Amino acid sequence: MVFDYLEGGADGELAVKRNRQAIELLCLRPSALVDVSHIDAAIELFGHRHPLPLVIAPTGLNGLFWPDGDLELARAAAAANIPFAMSSASNARLERIPAEAGGVNWFQLYVMGDRKTAERMMTRALASGYTALMLTVDVPVGGHRERDLRNGFKLPFKLSPTTAFDLSLHPRWLMALMRGGMPSFVNLADAESGETSVEAQAALLSRSLDPSLVWENLSWIRRHWPGTLMLKGVLNPNDARLALAHGVDGLIVSNHGGRQLDAAQASIDVLPEIIAAVDGHLPVLVDSGFRRGSDIVKALALGARAVLLGRATLYGLAADGESGVSAVLQLLAEDILRNMALMGTPSIGHLTPERVIPPAR
Repeated sequence: MVFDYLEGGADGELAVKRNRQAIELLCLRPSALVDVSHIDAAIELFGHRHPLPLVIAPTGLNGLFWPDGDLELARAAAAANIPFAMSSASNARLERIPAEAGGVNWFQLYVMGDRKTAERMMTRALASGYTALMLTVDVPVGGHRERDLRNGFKLPFKLSPTTAFDLSLHPRWLMALMRGGMPSFVNLADAESGETSVEAQAALLSRSLDPSLVWENLSWIRRHWPGTLMLKGVLNPNDARLALAHGVDGLIVSNHGGRQLDAAQASIDVLPEIIAAVDGHLPVLVDSGFRRGSDIVKALALGARAVLLGRATLYGLAADGESGVSAVLQLLAEDILRNMALMGTPSIGHLTPERVIPPAR
């Protein structure tokens, strides 16, 4: 059940496959006899310098994969000196991340029907030292995730005979869950009672968010968040231009890892259009489907400032907590540097669109 939640996508999972296929079909054009004795993969992003063009993406229910999963991810990110994006659907109080992990932290916001909840989370994130807000904009309704429906993965959770048998086959995971407690969406808690309603948790798990959110509501966001504001889930160049007109500070090109609109384009396919639409006026990041250093190099060559990692680092988390996440980041770092050397590109500035060869039509 937990594996399906991590691995699965929407409907027929075509967008999940499309993300991988689109990246794999791109080829790279190397240059020979270039001094690559020193490779620099560092980037500047929102006033911070990072040694790698990576961000740990916001993901929910990380406590299912490892006890205190959000904190384990954040610690690995801080050790690697890359940003960590904390999800509204996290299982740790958002105040714990800057206090216990340190590093550069961003907060990802889902706006639910009760906008007071979003306002409370923005206020708390700002007070806690988060340096950027990431508003996810591709969830007016939840994606139709058939694996989760088949497994009864919803709130309130009901233990069926099939699920009970499934859990019994994973005693090590079950013991860890019992020690850490059942994960819940603790950041939805009411400020006065400290309690989170089952209805609010169910709405967030099913992504039953505010379908009336529109561009004009960005002014409401700005009243509560004066700092760096990014939009996550942009796939349309017209939306990129609107974001620029509304004073957004950054964009994340994303199809939500193939978990929302199954017929959506692959993120990397639309990336050049989004970059062209903003014409260098704000940084563009990308996620969905990135597994290897060569994948990341392709996105950087097309103009992405950084790549967000979702499933890749979650597999490391599920395998070995913080150490597993750090191992994944180390593998990707080595892979990025090796591919840049093989490309004859000693720095990210040498990665340009002509280095990427699209598939023959």
